[in-house]
Amino acid sequence: MTWREQNTKEWANINELSSFQFANRKIEDNKIRDAKADTYWMATIKTFAKNRFAMFLVCVLLLLILFTIIQPYLPSQKDPNLIYNSRKTGQQIRNQTPTKDFWFGTNSIGQDLWSRTWSGARTSLFLGIAVSVIEAIIGTTVGLLWGYVRKLDAFFTEIYNLLDNIPSTIVLILISYILRPGVTTLLLALCATGWIQMARFIRNQMLLIRDKEFNIASKMLGTSTLRILRKNFMPYLISIILMRVSLSIPSVIGSEVFITYLGLGLPLNIPSLGNLIQAGRAKLMMPGLRYQLLFPTLIVSIITISFYLIGNAFADAADPKNHR
Repeated sequence: MTWREQNTKEWANINELSSFQFANRKIEDNKIRDAKADTYWMATIKTFAKNRFAMFLVCVLLLLILFTIIQPYLPSQKDPNLIYNSRKTGQQIRNQTPTKDFWFGTNSIGQDLWSRTWSGARTSLFLGIAVSVIEAIIGTTVGLLWGYVRKLDAFFTEIYNLLDNIPSTIVLILISYILRPGVTTLLLALCATGWIQMARFIRNQMLLIRDKEFNIASKMLGTSTLRILRKNFMPYLISIILMRVSLSIPSVIGSEVFITYLGLGLPLNIPSLGNLIQAGRAKLMMPGLRYQLLFPTLIVSIITISFYLIGNAFADAADPKNHR
């Protein structure tokens, strides 16, 4: 290409650019557009709301939890521990199949399974939520200190190695066997080692972001350790913590069912889904009495599956890559 052709081409490009005009955009327009931008949590909620199946499970779970709370205050509800006798014979109404008086039937000593099932659901849900929250608090606190304070790394590592090498099932059985059976004992047994994995997970996440520039700058400016952990790290970890809590609830309920299966769970005067399933399991080989296992198993399945799928859906929604 000669210099004349190149010069002509450059003038053509200049003339083409001169045909464009600058848009008359005001500063206020940019402010309005920036103000309408979604925050992280708004984007997470919108992404989660697009998952219709997860939203359906949320509605089912909320309705179930609400019903377990208000069920004792509804009219014509029976005492879960009261033994009912027949008005005609005066004998216990044992193993009565579901009727209009006993919607879920009765058990082997004449107790109403409808009220016992919902009372057991309240107990199991309380244990699941309480244990998950306690594990999250302890695990998050230990994990933050373990991952950020370098001097504490060896100390927490030794504690982790010690506790992690002891099977959690053995700890659960020993505590339930030594202490008096009750809600407090089961709560202590389930919290004893459950926080370890949460702490390890939080610590691993901390190592990924501990040496970022903004954290180093905060430390050089003299910001306190607690403020750095609260302001710099927690926004990155809160979605992960909530996801872990939602997945921990079904695991805790499953552990309660397992420990009751071993005969170390709650006493029979404190209904739980665990001891209801344990009692119904004995009737599994009797076709006419399988309803005693059906109803508590169905409630456990709805709770555990819903929490598990909702937790996975929330984890996907919390991923910034899925935000639009």
